[in-house]
Amino acid sequence: MPLKNLKPMTPGTRNAVRPSFEEITTTKPERSLLEHLPNHAGRNNRGRITSRHRGGGNKQMYRKIDFKRIKDGVPGRVRSIEYDPNRTT
Repeated sequence: MPLKNLKPMTPGTRNAVRPSFEEITTTKPERSLLEHLPNHAGRNNRGRITSRHRGGGNKQMYRKIDFKRIKDGVPGRVRSIEYDPNRTT
């Protein structure tokens, strides 16, 4: 995976290196495996801020992943490796 050097905007990003996700996959994600992820921004059902300093960011879609894999006798095959904005390494 290629690495991307960040510009020194702050002292913390002067020597920072982040992974570049451009070469993971070039296709769009499978639409049936995407789900809308609502952004609450720290607000409750009445619309009032209950958790301060939350909000902003980019809109994200939730990726459905079958972690259990309880399918005996069915061969599995990896078609592509995709970027998931909701998970870290």
